Amino acid sequence: MLYISILIGLLAIFSCWTPLSLAVSSVWVRIGERATESLDGFIATESPIALEGVLNNIGSTGSKVMGARPGLVVASPSKADPDYFYTWTRDSALTFKMLIDTFIAGDMSLQPEIEDYISAQALLQTVANPSGDLTDGTGLGEPKFEVNATSFTGPWGRPQRDGPALRATALIAYSRWLLSHGRESNVSTTIWPIISNDLNYVGQYWNQTGFDLWEEVDGSSFFTTAVQHRALVEGQALAEQIGKTCTPCESQAPQVLCFLQSFWNGDFVVSNINNQNGRNGRDANSILGSIHTFDPNAACDDTTFQPCSPRALANHKAVTDSFRSTYPINLGIPEGSPVTVGRYIEDVYMGGNPWYLSTLAVAEQLYDALYQFDRLGRLDVDMTSLLFYRDLDPSIQTGSYALSSGVYANITSAIRRYADGYLSIVQKYTAPGGGLAEQYSRDDGSPVSAADLTWSYASFLTAIARRSSIVPDPWGASTANRPPATCAGSSAPGTYAPPPLTCRVNASIVAVTFDVQERTTYGETLMYTANRSGTAKAIPAGESFEYKYYKTGTDGVTVTWERGENRRYTVPKGCAENVVQVDVWQE
Repeated sequence: MLYISILIGLLAIFSCWTPLSLAVSSVWVRIGERATESLDGFIATESPIALEGVLNNIGSTGSKVMGARPGLVVASPSKADPDYFYTWTRDSALTFKMLIDTFIAGDMSLQPEIEDYISAQALLQTVANPSGDLTDGTGLGEPKFEVNATSFTGPWGRPQRDGPALRATALIAYSRWLLSHGRESNVSTTIWPIISNDLNYVGQYWNQTGFDLWEEVDGSSFFTTAVQHRALVEGQALAEQIGKTCTPCESQAPQVLCFLQSFWNGDFVVSNINNQNGRNGRDANSILGSIHTFDPNAACDDTTFQPCSPRALANHKAVTDSFRSTYPINLGIPEGSPVTVGRYIEDVYMGGNPWYLSTLAVAEQLYDALYQFDRLGRLDVDMTSLLFYRDLDPSIQTGSYALSSGVYANITSAIRRYADGYLSIVQKYTAPGGGLAEQYSRDDGSPVSAADLTWSYASFLTAIARRSSIVPDPWGASTANRPPATCAGSSAPGTYAPPPLTCRVNASIVAVTFDVQERTTYGETLMYTANRSGTAKAIPAGESFEYKYYKTGTDGVTVTWERGENRRYTVPKGCAENVVQVDVWQE
């Protein structure tokens, strides 16, 4: 006997109870080097391609992700080798933070997608999953979901604790814009409940281990801790602005910042602690942590690892240098010259190649730093950052160099050329047509792994924005950069509540999946019948009908009906375009 769960599609003929049986990864070819054109020309050409690449991967109108729920970001259209046809909380939040910043910068056409994202995230917070549910907040640590907003139940590296923090940061950015346009009610009633759940999760679980952003190491991650600190700081500010409270923000942010210092070993950021999994610690994790906690109003602060800080620049050198002898494509390239950059040198996933988003991240950190230097009006070189600067100017000494000085002009020009060099690598190894995959070959630079990776496109767009000195709003790093004298491994009990479910347009047609659990023997077939016409893929919202399950025997003739009265189902009205009805066979 076998206990099974069967997904059933609905197709029945009105009044005659008709029975029903139960029933890309893009291929990359090797490319030569991209035709030589100026970097500015490449950026001008690639920018609209990258934005379209992002929007193509967002449901429900994205051209490459048919079937995805509105507002859900699909990591890649690839469905095999690897299968990335899911929505990740982290990737989605990073993508929408980019789109929200682009919207704030003037692209008003993106607002419908942002509003759909808010609706989708409110729904996902309520979906029970293998990590848990919303009752105690544990379900918020679930890394990925099906594209119809249902739970992914397969084995995975869970929980991942960066997603709630990143989602809060994205929604806080949009909330600030709404507040500046007189829409406090929308923030307080619709968006704050989502943010509050995420901030409570961060405050309660930040001091527990979880899987890193690469989904491989179960420990403490620099990236996760850095974005958690940021979310708590700006969450407290938003709460005060709208008359709300965020108890975990105020009590836990200093302790998270204190713990963040544990990742610095004196030379570079050890990206994973409490379990390094046999790695040397140099990891693009740390570069991404720095750029995603970049505050344009902050000083070159070491405690928050601002992009221009001595620690962050020393770490930039340590991480990039680690790849110089790792990939054949980098051999012979000296220190101080751009190289292809991957995740970490021990990486073997899909062959262990450079990643577009990693290479773009190291460029973005340098553009961030240049912005900060110019705003501060000076550049400081100390013993921590000296080797980074010496790669670009062997004669430079420790000291402070004013904006008006020749040394400042020379070194910042060198940094900009260095950053541009990393973008030129991306230019060189971008496929004809402008598509950005997840990785490019360590041997010849041809794109490999998942095609049209949303995160790759988003990373390109944030990097070129920083190159043009288009920066996000500050988040408060300059006043939240003093860790307490003594770290405490504390936490704050969280309180959670389902956020209101809203959508721009209620679904008029709903796809219904019926899931029945029953014991069967080999050869039996579970079926059902209903007194309606049409298909379960397109049922009008609000329609009611009766249905019942039965099974046919191994001979294909014998029919056994479940006991009891006919079941009755009403298709829900609301945002959902896909719903699942779970039943148990009536004995």
